[in-house]
Amino acid sequence: MASQRSHGVERVLSKLESSINSGNYYEAHQMYRTLYFRYLGQRKYTELLKLLYKGCVLLTQHNQFTSGADLGILYIDVLTKAVPNPSECYFKEIVYLLSVMSPSTPERETFIHEALRWSVKGTNYKTGHPDLHQKIAGVFWNEKNYSMARQHFLYSKDGSGYASMLVELHLEKGYFREIDLFIAQAVLQYLCLANKATAQEVFVFYTLRHPRIEGPPYIYPLLNFLYFLLKTIDSGKVAVFTILCKQYRISINRDPSYEQYLDKIGQLFFNVAPARPRNHGIFGSLLQSFFDGLGDEEFNVEEQNAASTSQAGQELD
Repeated sequence: MASQRSHGVERVLSKLESSINSGNYYEAHQMYRTLYFRYLGQRKYTELLKLLYKGCVLLTQHNQFTSGADLGILYIDVLTKAVPNPSECYFKEIVYLLSVMSPSTPERETFIHEALRWSVKGTNYKTGHPDLHQKIAGVFWNEKNYSMARQHFLYSKDGSGYASMLVELHLEKGYFREIDLFIAQAVLQYLCLANKATAQEVFVFYTLRHPRIEGPPYIYPLLNFLYFLLKTIDSGKVAVFTILCKQYRISINRDPSYEQYLDKIGQLFFNVAPARPRNHGIFGSLLQSFFDGLGDEEFNVEEQNAASTSQAGQELD
């Protein structure tokens, strides 16, 4: 019986090769799917992964992008069934398959989604393994799809690569006055994900590599705010965070989303209560948290502000 099955598979493989050579790609695609079910039933996962990988590459090389992407999705399906521990070798294969797929192929999005979902097996990650996100970001960056590259860099730990892409993006497509906005969003978003190390890395490398930035101190107030914010987070002192946000409120108001980011950052790193509308957003919430922490000391508002400013100045020096 096993010999008959083996002979049947060899016959299908032979017919598959003939279909490719004659340009009958539809039939070749169907042959690949037939072999997928046969190998899957026999639990020949290693052979099946090699077959689907080769088939995806081969079909895309002949501009059969939809069929190739379909085999790529089946490849991820086999990984999900047979490989419980995601590893670098499979990440490399996934990213190569992604790179040969046409960016306009709708199935490509499904391929990425399923690959990221598989990549978290046996880990504590929820949105995809950072190493796979990094590699996917590189594919989109190479395609000049900066929007998608940014999304995946954000869930990676590659602050250096993200910084280089942001420098390139600003120099090619940004306005001069936006030089600080490009990095501000990246830093604040990393912090909202509680990824302080990568937030620090992306800031350092962006400011070092951008040819129009010198410092610290910087001539751009928002860059100085980010510089001090990253240092303040290490202290965990809500007083310093409060005064810092007040001092740079004009810069923060340049983008309405910054206040929301800072509200989240306050919660994560300084135990600030979530902002409420009646408190006028993050600044009202910050001040309330700070003053609540002063206890019953008989300070009026002016004296409290003066004392806080003095303390913040010492911390930031």
